[in-house]
Parts: sequence; structure tokens; C-alpha cells
Amino acid sequence: MRKERCRRTDSRNASAVTTTSRMGAWKGHYFLFTQDAICTLNTLQTNASALQQVRQERNHPQQQLQAMQGFLERAGLTVEELNRLNIIHVTGTKGKGSTCAFTEKILRSYGFRTGFYSSPHLVQVRERIRINGQPIGKDIFSKYFWQIYGRLEESKVDASGGTMPAYFRFLTILAFHVFLQEKVDVAVIEVGIGGAYDCTNIIRKPWVCGVASLGIDHTQILGDTIEKIAWQKGGIFKPGVPAFTVSQPEGAMAVLRDRAKEIQCPLWLCPNLDDYQTDGTALHLGLAGKHQRWNASLALQLSNSWLKRRCSPGKSSRMGQGLLCCSLAVFCSHGLANTEWPGRNQTLRNGEVTYFLDGAHTVRSMQACVDWFKGSAAQHEKNASGPVARVLLFNATGDRDSAAMLKLLVPCHFDFAVFCPNITEAIVSCNADQQNFNVSVENMLTRCMDNQRSWHLHNRGVDQGGAGLLIEERLVPDNQADTLVFPCILSALQWISQGRDAVLADANKQVLAVKPNIRAKAAVLREAAQIHVLVTGSLHLVGGVLKHLSPTYSN
Repeated sequence: MRKERCRRTDSRNASAVTTTSRMGAWKGHYFLFTQDAICTLNTLQTNASALQQVRQERNHPQQQLQAMQGFLERAGLTVEELNRLNIIHVTGTKGKGSTCAFTEKILRSYGFRTGFYSSPHLVQVRERIRINGQPIGKDIFSKYFWQIYGRLEESKVDASGGTMPAYFRFLTILAFHVFLQEKVDVAVIEVGIGGAYDCTNIIRKPWVCGVASLGIDHTQILGDTIEKIAWQKGGIFKPGVPAFTVSQPEGAMAVLRDRAKEIQCPLWLCPNLDDYQTDGTALHLGLAGKHQRWNASLALQLSNSWLKRRCSPGKSSRMGQGLLCCSLAVFCSHGLANTEWPGRNQTLRNGEVTYFLDGAHTVRSMQACVDWFKGSAAQHEKNASGPVARVLLFNATGDRDSAAMLKLLVPCHFDFAVFCPNITEAIVSCNADQQNFNVSVENMLTRCMDNQRSWHLHNRGVDQGGAGLLIEERLVPDNQADTLVFPCILSALQWISQGRDAVLADANKQVLAVKPNIRAKAAVLREAAQIHVLVTGSLHLVGGVLKHLSPTYSN
């Protein structure tokens, strides 16, 4: 698929030799290229096997946490040191990232130096580790990456059965190290998967914990019922540490209460956002979508709980039953209104093409995405000078129920449904941040064609087959006029925009030729006054799109 790519290091021994020389260069004040660090990081991409290990060890969670503690200590850190980060720990199925973004912005509005660890990244891996809302710089990333990687690599000999931590574990350790070295006042930590078994749960003394909206996801790891999933999420509770959650399904709420009682953790239910006291003005949110109101309420509670501990009683604002007083709301409302969290209910207009970007990847989050898109697209269409063409750009990965998500999207009445894998470009030089060694290109394309057939079944009631890549010399017979499959994100975007997006029409972006009959299908796109594109199903897909559309991400 690609002529060049950063190749996985075939030998761990070769990697060790390379790392030793790199560390020597670092000690000589030679700053290594970030891309080199990212390519080395990618050798740790064992997520598939790591998830399988989690499934096998579900009844032995302490083994996983002990392994994480071992990696942490080999990296030169201790669990006790993490207490200095004054951590806010947040889990959930839907909205935990947005909740963290709201929380971080609120506390930054108070003047605190913030650290924010989240996953996955959209375009650049440095997005996962933020200082004061911004991804850490390339020089800082390279510096701390090689410090941690070198310590772990060099300590393998001394460690019994020594190995390197998997990708997410390594980044979690790196984030802790960065936050400690950069001396943040608060670290907002988003759980990766679940809670009880997640490697972020090595945290022993957070200042406050939060549980965002719960739903069904990662069932092979967390369990196949909402109650089992709630048990996992409640695993981040700690004795005596205040915890907050939002309105949950009855079964999930009961489990969370039981977990809190068992762990001796005080648990409170957040009020509706409309119940907060302000200075008379409505709270405005920087993130679109009705579901963000619960995330904002949770963020307010987490922020206020943290502030009450940080500030002296005479300076802190008390909430009573979770209701903010006006003095606190001034800063909180500013933080809520100015929160940015790309790729979630985000709208981006490039000329005559408007992109609606949302990384929804569960059935519940997709329903929220559909509700947001219908309202937002309708508002944009009111201002259009003529007919508007609607296009869906979709992909789903892993064990996601893509058929169920696609069914929810049918009522949006798209003129075209376009599918592509999470590959930014078919012919590019190394783009290490977005490489995935765990899934083959063939598997990704097969998934796209399966999604195409699902869409056709939902719309026509029969499967006419004939799915195929719509690129010259790769096409298999096509007889589905309303669904298209492309081999990469760029080729899909170029066909959708039909030269009407100046960013995509850049001469530096190679255009892959499509067959004449496929070009002919795009007449409706060329004739429309505007083109509205909903990009959803995967945060990785959204990230790949942003890389092409936004100069901020392409640099």
C-alpha cells in the first residue's frame, strides 16, 4: 500500500544497540529527531496481544498492576511520586475525554499549571500528553522519551524476564514522567480501557475521581452487560477519595454505589447543568451536543472538589448540593465556554465544503452524533444559496458494532456513503504517528467492504455485492451507485470535495486517478451549492481527516 514506511524493528537486540547509541548522543546534548522517537515507540505496538493478555488475566488484576509498577520503577519512578501530581482520575464509556477537557480548562482558567493525559491521539502522538492545554513540544517529547526508553531498555537485563512495556503502558509512564519533570499543579488523567485493570489505575491517591456516562463497549475485556462494565469502571475508586458520576442506567448506578461502599469511597451524583446557580447568565459550552451538558456538570464537580482541597477554606467556594455560587461560576463558565476538544462534534468549513467531525464509535455515542449532526447541518443548510449534497465518510475498527452504528445514520439521508480505512495516504513517506502494525491493510479494507454491504442492506434491503476499491487498476465490478470504498483517507476526501476544497486541491497532494464511471457519479457533488460531510465511526479516521484539512495538524 505504501512505498515507504517506518519499519518495525525486527530484533529487540538491534533496538537495544540503537537505543544505547542514541542515549549516548542524548547525553552529548544531541537532540534526536522526534520522528525517530516515534518510530521507536511504534515497536511497542502490541495492543492486540496486550488486550488478549488482559482477557486472560481478568481474574488476576493485581498481576497487571504489579507489572505496571515494575515498569514504573524500572523507568526510575515510584507509585509514591505520583501522589505529587494531585491527580484527577476519570473513566467512563462516553464523554470521559470531553469531561477531562472541560476540567483541565476550568482549572487552567484559575491559573493552575495543568497536565492532561488522554487517548487516542488524532494526528500526532504528542497530543496525548498536554501541558496547559497544548501538546508537548517535539524537543520535550524527544528528551523525555529517550530518558524513559533508555532506562527501560537498559534495565531489561536486570529485570526477571525483562520486557518492554506495551505502547499504552509506555505512554502512561512517559506522561507521569513529563508531568513530574514539568512540575504541573494538577494532572488530569483519562483512563484507557475500563478502570480496575487499566494501567492508569496504578494511581493510589488521586484527589478526586469521576465516572462519565456508561454504555456497552470493549465487551471482550470489560464484560457483556452494563453491570459488569460498571464494576470495572468503579475500580478507580479509592478509600476516602471523593468520586462523582452522572445519571446512569439503573443497573450501572447500583453497581457503582456498591463499589463505592465496598471501597469506602464517598460517591455523589452530579446535578443537571440547568440546576447550577450562576450570575443570571446561561452556561455556554465550547463543545457542541446535548450530551456535553452532563460532561460539563461532571467537570464542574471534579474541579470544585479539587479546588476545595487545594485552596484554604476561606478562599474556596462551597457548593452545598452541587450548586455553584456566582463567584466560582465566573471562572468555571469561562472555562466551559472556551473548552476545545478536536474531533468531537467539531465543524470545519473549507470554502464550499463543510466537515462535521465526530469520533463516535459506540452505538450510544453514534446516536448522540446523529442528533448533533441533524441539528447542526440543518442550521448550515438554511444559509446555503442552493441545494446541498450530504456525504457520509465512515470507518469502524476493532470489535465495534458498525452495522448498528450505520443503521442509526440512515435517517440522515446521505447522497453518498463513502468508506475507507484509517490510512491517511496510499502513497506517502513515513507518517509514524498514525501507523498501526496490529492490523493488516487487507483486513482494514475487508472491514470497509463489510461496512459498505451493511449500509446497502440498511438502505436497500438486499446485498448486491460488488464492493470494490474505486481507484484505477484496483477496481472490482461496482453496481452500488450510492456507496464507495477508497483505499485511503486522502483519496476519499479528494473524490468527495471534487476540487472545491482548496486545501485538498493543493498541488503537493497527489491525486489518485479514478475510473470514468466513478467520476461521473460525482456530478451531484459538483453541481451542489455546498457539500456537507459527516466524518464518524473512528477517532483515528477523524484524525486522518484533520491531518489533511487543518494546517495545525499537517505541520
